[in-house]
Amino acid sequence: MRSISFTVPADFEGSARLDQYIASVSTDMNRSKLKSGAQELLVNARNAKLSTKVKAGDIIDVLWEDSVPEDIIPENIPLRIVYEDENVTVVNKAQGMVTHPAAGNWTGTLVNALLFHWGSGSVKQIKEGRENEILQKRRPGIVHRLDKDTSGLIITARNRETEEYLCAQFKERLIQKEYICIVCGRPPASSGDVRTQIVRDMKNRQRFKAVTATEEGKFARTIYHCIATYGQYSIMRVRIKTGRTHQIRVHMRYLGCPILGDSIYGHADKLFPDATLMLHSRQMILRLPGSGRYRRFRAAVPYRFIKTVRILREHFPREIMPKVKALCKK
Repeated sequence: MRSISFTVPADFEGSARLDQYIASVSTDMNRSKLKSGAQELLVNARNAKLSTKVKAGDIIDVLWEDSVPEDIIPENIPLRIVYEDENVTVVNKAQGMVTHPAAGNWTGTLVNALLFHWGSGSVKQIKEGRENEILQKRRPGIVHRLDKDTSGLIITARNRETEEYLCAQFKERLIQKEYICIVCGRPPASSGDVRTQIVRDMKNRQRFKAVTATEEGKFARTIYHCIATYGQYSIMRVRIKTGRTHQIRVHMRYLGCPILGDSIYGHADKLFPDATLMLHSRQMILRLPGSGRYRRFRAAVPYRFIKTVRILREHFPREIMPKVKALCKK
């Protein structure tokens, strides 16, 4: 879902219909697109209609979704396969690849690549019905996801039975997922157990935030260990006990240590002005269908991490934080 914001100039005279005004100032949004794709219209943070009159000084926010294509089409996109059998495909997802088709990213996703890799045909889209059924059709084989700019391990199911089996493991929190990240700042202790609720940030709908002393939102738990620090940068190993949207990114910001290169939760960095999100799904431990034993999968550390650490070593001495645990409870 995309968002666009406008502020009606102070010298705007009279008033105009909301849809007419947006179409007059935006080259990407005409009245037809607004009518078919607008999911939410706000004027001065209040719900509005296409016919709402706007005047000078009004703040307009539009959330809209592109039209849904008829099919999800297989695409010949190279994949780094870590493991594969008749039931699962474990992929080391590249940074920049979206996990499954959604508004603004109907092609070039991991699902498009998997359909080709598995030799599957196009998947017909459902546009009406229950929301969970629509989403399920858009993401065949996907049982969990990684953000677009997060690289690393993701396991996918090659049949419906495996999909249900893996979903049950995720739901019961039997799958261990470990990440590495490079953050700006130093955590309050060498290791800790962060437990908060996660809610959407109403000031910026692209973001979420961690809150405590409330039942609002969804519970999230993250365990971290600081491997080393270089000046005001830290290398962290992170395990998540829940799987909330942006969880690690939100919790690192909550600790005062936003992830380097995070355009949503972080800030521009002078030493690394061109950094991309330094978050990588490094390890996964789970049971595969038909096996009573746990399997461990690992994805190699990306070159962007190696390059960044080299630069850190040139500028700062490596330090190890004292082994003091911090407990951040709900």
